Amino acid sequence: MKIQRSNAYSKMTLSVVVIVFILLILAPFIASDNAIERLTVLFIYIIMAAMWNTLAGFGGLISIGQQLFFGLGAYATIRITNMGVSPFVALLMAACLVGLLSWPISSFMLRLKAGEFAIGMWVLASIGHLLVNLDPLIQGETGISLIALNQYSIEHRRQFIYLAALIGMSGLLLGLFYVLRSKAGIAMQAIRDNEEAADSIGVDAEKVKKWFFIFAAFGTALAGALWLAQASSFQPKTYFSVQWTAYMIFMVLVGGLGRFEGAILGALLFFAVETWFAATGVWYLVGLGAVAMLCSLFLPKGIWGAIETRLGITLIPVGYQVTGLISDTHSKHK
Repeated sequence: MKIQRSNAYSKMTLSVVVIVFILLILAPFIASDNAIERLTVLFIYIIMAAMWNTLAGFGGLISIGQQLFFGLGAYATIRITNMGVSPFVALLMAACLVGLLSWPISSFMLRLKAGEFAIGMWVLASIGHLLVNLDPLIQGETGISLIALNQYSIEHRRQFIYLAALIGMSGLLLGLFYVLRSKAGIAMQAIRDNEEAADSIGVDAEKVKKWFFIFAAFGTALAGALWLAQASSFQPKTYFSVQWTAYMIFMVLVGGLGRFEGAILGALLFFAVETWFAATGVWYLVGLGAVAMLCSLFLPKGIWGAIETRLGITLIPVGYQVTGLISDTHSKHK
């Protein structure tokens, strides 16, 4: 029996990821403008899915109010650029600011359990929406545009936003990967499975959950800031809409809750469906709901969960794997 953290599939995946990343870096010089804009949207979706999966899949904290951080990320970007800061610097500053704000928020929100936490986050998102509406700069639901982007040409703006989204997505996924493989990641998954048992072996549940809450808030805020840069305009009712959390939930449930690959697969599927069927109007939304329901009924572990269970394939292992067990047992019987 051998315990290891990687396998043949994960080593192959690493090589593929490096190649894909290099191609994506080169994409602004070889791809069409429309392709660059669509890829930017895909990167943001992957960030959103990965951050909700961090909170719910690995932490067991089901939130239906992550639009709070998505909206605050966009709002903070508007506010910071209004002080004369470059919009691309403001993206990161806004995400950091929202991450800091999430610390005191976590102090009282994490006292709530299960459904109370989920609904509490939704209520908090509604309060955040109302408070942002009171800012004279935003002009209520009329909103405001990210005027600072006008200092860049359309072509350079598109390339900068694309690279910011690519680097942001890559950095967050890499950070999440290493966090999940750390003691904190193992502790968080133990808390998810049984908080009382985790507490009995000395895990500081409150501290660990806070760090995961902050990480998810930071990433979601960065997604909101990037969406603002890509869309250029900010309207509170749009950015604080529960639809963003609904999208996150759909991507993670369909892809595979609590699986690193699941969030990425779910984002890719959602992006493909949106690209091909968004023009069908209300039927597009009906279709998303139907797919989510069918996956919940017949694929409770999501698409990647089903693949992993049936084929035993893990592309991005975040835990330890036991190999050689069957062969060892077989040799003993012989």
